[in-house]
Amino acid sequence: MSPENMIWISLLLPLIAVGLIVLFGKVPDLRDGCSGTVAGLLFIVVCSLAVGVFDGERPAWSIGEMLPGFEIAFRVEPLGMLFAIVASGLWILTTAYAVGYMRGHHEEHQTRFFACFAIAIFAALAAAFSANLFTLFVAYELMTISTYPLVTHHGTEESRRGGRIYLGILLSTSIAFFMLAIVWTWALAGTLDFQLGGILADAYQSDRISDTGLGVLVGLFAFGIGKAALMPFHRWLPAAMVAPTPVSALLHAVAVVKVGVFSVMKVCVYIIGIDLLRDTGVSLYLAYVAGFTLVVASFVAMTKDNLKARLAYSTIGQLAYITLGAFLATPSSVIGGGMHIAMHAVGKITLFFCAGAIYVAAHKKNISEMEGLGHKMPFTFAAFLIASVSIIGLPPGGGAWSKWLLAVGTVETDQLILTAALMLSSLLNIAYLIPIPMRAFMPARNGKAASTSHHAAGEAVNREGWISQIDEAPLMCVVPLCITALGSVALFFAAQWIYEVLLPITLQP
Repeated sequence: MSPENMIWISLLLPLIAVGLIVLFGKVPDLRDGCSGTVAGLLFIVVCSLAVGVFDGERPAWSIGEMLPGFEIAFRVEPLGMLFAIVASGLWILTTAYAVGYMRGHHEEHQTRFFACFAIAIFAALAAAFSANLFTLFVAYELMTISTYPLVTHHGTEESRRGGRIYLGILLSTSIAFFMLAIVWTWALAGTLDFQLGGILADAYQSDRISDTGLGVLVGLFAFGIGKAALMPFHRWLPAAMVAPTPVSALLHAVAVVKVGVFSVMKVCVYIIGIDLLRDTGVSLYLAYVAGFTLVVASFVAMTKDNLKARLAYSTIGQLAYITLGAFLATPSSVIGGGMHIAMHAVGKITLFFCAGAIYVAAHKKNISEMEGLGHKMPFTFAAFLIASVSIIGLPPGGGAWSKWLLAVGTVETDQLILTAALMLSSLLNIAYLIPIPMRAFMPARNGKAASTSHHAAGEAVNREGWISQIDEAPLMCVVPLCITALGSVALFFAAQWIYEVLLPITLQP
């Protein structure tokens, strides 16, 4: 099978999943089985495509022009390929987890949930493989629209309010800023195609855009891509936490926010060009915005007792690491930012999987209520601890390498204030993450292990043996979070390979 065929097959498979999910909506086992099977097939196709891309191939496939110069086209390069592997691989585990969670929590409208989920994966892959800004913009907007029903899944007033904030901020920023930046880029360059080294160097050298204008253009991209959650356009992300936990995992790890920071990386590398950014210094102010965001978000996370709210602000801070790497525009920082897309995805999805498992098994949302739960849910909280180590940036978590490269980038550009911001944020990561598993593994204040199952309410704790005391969430919830926790460690040892995969995006064409 040719690489070009693999591109359209990989884009078609999630849409096939949508059709099968709707077709078998009244047969849950068949519906969920189809979803998982297609997810597995997609991962195989994406990995097969990756082999050639990592060897230097750049396969392309075009649907055609919508208007002159505005083409829906796809071309696979290393950064997009890495994102596609992460998204397709985590779709398998998120599907398995979602089945356990949705059934364990007796959620309604599961067919709609899984169908919208598959559309979101399609949008993520379309963004990953996009050959130009127009295709990326279409995929970006499809991601917003397809995930709105997921955010408002419960249908309560709280979820509808969260959905309005989610939709309002993301659509308004993309229309007011992102679209304007695209039109301006077209006027300057006469093309929207992604090209290594960027497409605006000629416009800058011929004085068709000044340093100030270039700085404004980069700012329009940075704030127009609202999914990157730079402050002050970040409130949509905490508001979306009213959604079921599998949706939170999708938002924070698999697709939505990763499309945001991936888009920022693509613009900096393939539209502006990291050499132009570094030589002019026009993006430095945005690096400081990212530094401000990652520190303030970490402080806010410490104040949240609700576990998902704490993780939401943690995500805002972690996304700022990636945008910081893009705006510093050094080879080390860009590779560190790209690497952090994968490292954060695997670590953060584990944390949200754990949050959902705790809610299914114990009906606990607040950290202050989790004392002693670790004795009843050892696998869940051990996974939480492992993923936290990676998010913090400590060995043997994969995040250690991406954060190291980002710190190197701040030193290479002599931005020691940003170096200090990275260090402070990592210390704050320790302060808001590590106490959670510590609290869980400490004895409850009443001297008994906390009850973790609504089925066991009022029953005495069984102390006949450690195994008999375990009362985890369903296996479909626990197994995926254990796998992703181990994945956080595996990425530590795969760092050299990821570095070599991303190195070509920093080289001159």
